[in-house]
Amino acid sequence: MPLIKDGKIVQDPWTEAAAGGPLPEVDALLVPYEVWKEERETLMKRNGRLGVQLAADQPPQLIAGDLDRLDLVALEFPTFRDGRAYSYARLLRERYGYKKELRAVGNVLRDQFLFMHRCGIDAYAVADEKAASDWTRALKEISVVYQPATDRRRPIPALRHRPPAGRNRPPASASDDIVSSWAY
Repeated sequence: MPLIKDGKIVQDPWTEAAAGGPLPEVDALLVPYEVWKEERETLMKRNGRLGVQLAADQPPQLIAGDLDRLDLVALEFPTFRDGRAYSYARLLRERYGYKKELRAVGNVLRDQFLFMHRCGIDAYAVADEKAASDWTRALKEISVVYQPATDRRRPIPALRHRPPAGRNRPPASASDDIVSSWAY
């Protein structure tokens, strides 16, 4: 499955371990949370890089105490309608301060790239290699946003009350909380 990082297809250095199977001796090992839970002590002693994949019903609180040891957290998007991983990504970035690779896996669709990116996801396991070229376009399709997110773009309410460059602010009035009719 192709991996998109930094807007291009890259070789995935991670080996995925299957639940119930032996743990391979590799430099970068990605394990499902179930394996992490069962083999945590053994996995923590490894010298290589380590990652954990969380299913949609496994919140990041389950691994919060070990994030400093994890080089990758993969979040599963099981269906288009299941948005829990968006919340998990924001929790990992904002509450837990996770700075390393945060990967979207599963049903990762082009229409979701921008929203995943805004939540802090920086790698995408996609089914289609054409998605890499679409990734860059998808991030530029929406020029304004309504909500703050991890990408630090200024939302519309913050832009609404800021005069454009080179313009003076209109006089204060009782309707300051309403967008005035002067041209932006």
